[in-house]
Amino acid sequence: MLQKAIVLFRGFLEFILILYRRRSLIFEMAKSDIATTHTGSLLGFFWTFINPLIMIFVLWFVFTVGFKAAPRGGVPFAVWLTAGMAIWNAFTEIVSGATGIVIVNPHLVKRIVFPLSILPVVKLVASLITHSIFIALLVVLIILYGLPFNFFWLQAFYYFFAMGVLALGISWFTSSVNVFARDTNQVVGIILQLGFWATPIFWDIHMMPEKIQPVIKLNPMFYIVQGYRESFLYFVPFWQHGFQTFYFWTVVALIFLFGAIVFLRLRPHFADVL
Repeated sequence: MLQKAIVLFRGFLEFILILYRRRSLIFEMAKSDIATTHTGSLLGFFWTFINPLIMIFVLWFVFTVGFKAAPRGGVPFAVWLTAGMAIWNAFTEIVSGATGIVIVNPHLVKRIVFPLSILPVVKLVASLITHSIFIALLVVLIILYGLPFNFFWLQAFYYFFAMGVLALGISWFTSSVNVFARDTNQVVGIILQLGFWATPIFWDIHMMPEKIQPVIKLNPMFYIVQGYRESFLYFVPFWQHGFQTFYFWTVVALIFLFGAIVFLRLRPHFADVL
């Protein structure tokens, strides 16, 4: 039993070290992934800017002009919403894109020496482009509404890293299972839609009864979405949420470990299916 645990630990450690050793390959594949996404498109890479702009404009018009949504915590609703949407959009882009990434690269599966575990990481790196545009839009809105700057903005790097660890753990699991059960892609899409409405992105958690709020906080993405708002808008350090931070990293560590182990176990059988 102990020997099996040691072998499993060594395999997991090697699995993680590969990500560092192949960092150059990851960045090259991420650039290729971004370029491929817009191949044959008239506007090409400009769609990366256009889509977030349209999304934010529509949300601003509907909720600020149409519904006249009230400010949240003294912050205009459009800014409050954009801060939450920025990190949620990155999360969904990574998970939804990574779920099918193994089956769309069957030529890489045939290469026994190719580290397929880097494919979800490629999606994570590629998402930085769209996410950077969302952040730029958020900063523009902050300036237009005359909200203050603060060094706590840098705390967003911590929350993005936290989201990345969570997304990778999920992506390793879904991308490996999707090879054997192709419905996984559709199931993930449905779960992400449900997760969007279950996470306080469009709505404030304080709208819910106090008895329900602790249940909502069990969602790891609540910690990240709220953290983005506290970094850009409210300037609250993450270490003020000691218990919630401990809970988040405990859950995410388990998801990360579980996803990596499932991918390791299923990887040798990919070629048999594809």
